[in-house]
Amino acid sequence: MRRQGDTTAPGGADPWPPPVPTLGVMPPPHRPASRPARRRARSTLVALVAPTLVAVAVVASGCATTVAATAPVRRIGPGPARPAAPNGRPAGAAGTAPAGTSPASHGTGAQGSAIPGPNAPLAPPAPLAPFGSSTPGQGTWQPAGRLVGGVPAVYETTLVPPGGSQPAGVAWMDTRLLSARLYSGSRSPGGGPYRYSAPIQPAQAASLVAAFNGGFMMNVAGGGYYTDGRTVVPLQQGAASLVITTGGNVNVGAWGTDVTMAPDVVSVRQNLVPLVASGQPTAQAAGPDWLSWGATCGATSCASSVPGIENQWRSGVGVTADGALVYAAGPALSPLQLAQLLARAGVVRGMQLDINPDWPDFATYDPPPGGLASPSNGTKLLATTVQGPWTFFESWWARDFVTMSARPTLAG
Repeated sequence: MRRQGDTTAPGGADPWPPPVPTLGVMPPPHRPASRPARRRARSTLVALVAPTLVAVAVVASGCATTVAATAPVRRIGPGPARPAAPNGRPAGAAGTAPAGTSPASHGTGAQGSAIPGPNAPLAPPAPLAPFGSSTPGQGTWQPAGRLVGGVPAVYETTLVPPGGSQPAGVAWMDTRLLSARLYSGSRSPGGGPYRYSAPIQPAQAASLVAAFNGGFMMNVAGGGYYTDGRTVVPLQQGAASLVITTGGNVNVGAWGTDVTMAPDVVSVRQNLVPLVASGQPTAQAAGPDWLSWGATCGATSCASSVPGIENQWRSGVGVTADGALVYAAGPALSPLQLAQLLARAGVVRGMQLDINPDWPDFATYDPPPGGLASPSNGTKLLATTVQGPWTFFESWWARDFVTMSARPTLAG
């Protein structure tokens, strides 16, 4: 069986394992200061501003949340205070769509969209209810990456999917504080050169907060690719699409219905069909044909002679009702389990990204104030991923990826 992403994958995908860099060997995973130590430092900062935050107690069931207590006014970062809405959340906060907009409308690449002000952070994500028996820390968000405007712009947690035994990583990104950019690779999509390709340059590293992997090789992606003002691969109606505008706003949805071409669209990355729609796994995600979500490696090998398995490394991304971006990845995931993880995190529209052991990669960067993001100050979402924070800084990395950076008015 041919695998998506190994040496025998359709379309000549990159070899498995990845090639050794020309300057010697692949850089070993950097081991910066432990995440608990860094989180304690962030927790201290959060504690200092806690009196100004909304005090909420949330009980999550599926994608629903119930607010038990609130404070009348919420103020985070440089933006003005926002009065509490009747449901206890600030206007436009997590779990509510701004009046007059469709769910997750964010940027003019979406129909009926509205661009939020960059200085009004989204409400931090509510704790996620575990699918089964809880383990310490599961579903509890922790800030990650450098602060933006004095507050966290990324939160991370882990969840064990329904019927699973291994935790997956989930990252929530505040798109009012962060702007998105699509980096294009020499193999995926191919056909360069491009304005933005690996390695990330110092000018962009100055504001980089997080980065994550893209989708399949284009000949098996079931969709198209648009960037730098040109169509690299024709866009397909109905394909799951990640759309980025000139302002760095990002949206996810089905092409031609949820998202479409507009004058301010600068990048579109399509991959297969939607995985999550209207806050629920799609019928295809829940269906028996798991091979329609890509050919997988075997349990221990990506050799063509080894049968692929349904529960394999997978990654995905989606948008919430208030426009936050959510990424999820983990081992031993079926398409349905990946969809369930995204939906539990509040995603209303989501898509699968790359799969198999070597390709999922989400990293955050926490340099000293005024410093540059680099592999040495990066941290993996999951310690078990093959790739890591160094990957996006390597010239040999030939696949597309997405960066999330502090918006210009908030950088530094």
